[in-house]
Amino acid sequence: MFNRILVVCLGNICRSPTGEFALKQLLPSKTIASAGLHAMKHRSADGQDGKGWDMDATARAVAEQNGLACPTHEAQQLTRELIGHYDLILVMENEQRNHIAKRYPEAHAKTMLLGQWLQPGGKDIPDPYKKSDEVYQHVYQLIDQACQAWAQKL
Repeated sequence: MFNRILVVCLGNICRSPTGEFALKQLLPSKTIASAGLHAMKHRSADGQDGKGWDMDATARAVAEQNGLACPTHEAQQLTRELIGHYDLILVMENEQRNHIAKRYPEAHAKTMLLGQWLQPGGKDIPDPYKKSDEVYQHVYQLIDQACQAWAQKL
């Protein structure tokens, strides 16, 4: 039913790549990718968007300390084309779900919280970017628990 899964966060450098790599490990037969509502891109000298940023170094270090392999990553912007390619879109916060519903109404029914099964009604997964290592560790644990729960449901 859900064979193509897209994990979305704000910049596509911390939470969504972590979720992508965790789900790929748990669900190797499925197609899984990630994107950002405002993907982090390098700027060229003339001010144009360039290549997407790699995964945040602290997010990668924390994930790898917890046994999750995190290969090279390139942040990508969420687009209508990406949305059309995936069966299930998993976001980190209800605010992101609302943003996608307004911008891409056709995606509303297939957009859910990654933390949907963490407590009744779901749970937002906060952005750890530029926060302490403890925050990154807490966020990693939430993502790991959420991905484990989705793997059981799917």
